[in-house]
Amino acid sequence: MPDPSRDHAPTRLALAAITGNLVCLTAAVSATFGTFLVPLSQELGWSRAAVSGVLGLVAIVAALSYPLIGRTMDRVGARPLILGGNVALALLIMSLSQTTGSLWLFYLQFGLIGLAGACCASPMIAKVVSNWFDARRGLMLGVTAGIGNGVGATMMPVVAGILLPLVGWRATYGVIGLIVLLVGFPLMWLWLHDSPAHARARGGQDGRSQATFAPEGMTLREAASTRRFWLMLTAVASGAGGMTAVFTHVVPMMTDRGFGLGEATGVVATFALVTAAWQVVTGALLDRLRTPLLVVPMYAAAMVGLGVLQFGHGSLAMSAAGVLLGIGMGAEYGALSYFCSRYFGLRHFGSINAVLYAAVVLAQGLTPAMMDLSYGRTGSYDQAAIAIVATLGAGMVLLFFLPAIGSDGRVRQRRAPARAAGELVLAAG
Repeated sequence: MPDPSRDHAPTRLALAAITGNLVCLTAAVSATFGTFLVPLSQELGWSRAAVSGVLGLVAIVAALSYPLIGRTMDRVGARPLILGGNVALALLIMSLSQTTGSLWLFYLQFGLIGLAGACCASPMIAKVVSNWFDARRGLMLGVTAGIGNGVGATMMPVVAGILLPLVGWRATYGVIGLIVLLVGFPLMWLWLHDSPAHARARGGQDGRSQATFAPEGMTLREAASTRRFWLMLTAVASGAGGMTAVFTHVVPMMTDRGFGLGEATGVVATFALVTAAWQVVTGALLDRLRTPLLVVPMYAAAMVGLGVLQFGHGSLAMSAAGVLLGIGMGAEYGALSYFCSRYFGLRHFGSINAVLYAAVVLAQGLTPAMMDLSYGRTGSYDQAAIAIVATLGAGMVLLFFLPAIGSDGRVRQRRAPARAAGELVLAAG
């Protein structure tokens, strides 16, 4: 007789995946970095560009390690690497409380943080989620990554913003490390498993028999030989990384223009919450419409939001900017893993998705340093904002050349952009 408790396994898996994303590198380090940027620079006597340069190092380390980690997960499973990465990430974040005036040691700490964080990052958790869900894959990828990253990226800056003036940046980093360990590890240890073994006793569209669960798909080499891979890399992955870089700089962008820290932190929270919600919305819509053209207006929203953030005035405009930016970033992250799984299959999903996310973290890490270099030359982020808007515009155009997915999960033949756009309007109606 089937064990009734096993019916809860997909829900438990989803909760564990949400928790893992809640305390991942993006939420615990990237989302809080803008809050720590100025205090670190002032106390340690380093320029903003020198401090934010560690994000570039994190990006390089993660970009280099993601493909290797993804390939290892395809072979041995994701669970052991995710759990080990969570513990290492927590301990390394705590170690930041012991940072001295040595810049090279500071960079070494963040290099190790990048390696540990790569093992338990969202694309690695997405591999597990994609194995568990099929018909609702877009929705569940959106729920687990969106809610997890969104709540984490909202909670962590708030924690940092509250504690920093009370106990200083050193103790605040210690608390964040403890949160990563005590919140993330227990649930993932209990409920995060690589494949839906509970489905042996029963079938179903999201509870597949272990005997029939034999993932198919392209190898990384085969995927990289297709045009859609490079379009994804350029249009979606790089755009998502650039938007994350903007997210890390909302606080300094606003405070430099005269807004208070509390108001700037509120916009960060709005940005993060909308990003979380919109990943869920995007995933659910992709399950139904299965076309990258769905993301086009959401890119446009991000472009408008960034312009308003840097050049708008008043609290209402800043809140609107947070909403629009959240729509754009939520769409990018909601689409990336979904289309990777549909375009290239699940057999080597870890390797392929890891390479795509390597582009994300590379843009995520290098863009802040370039933004601060621009700030150092001009005294504002105006030129950097314009450059990012132009990059998003180019990515939006490239989306028209990605193929749609049929109801059977197979890639449709590429259509002319105008015809495909017309079909999207009809489908939405």
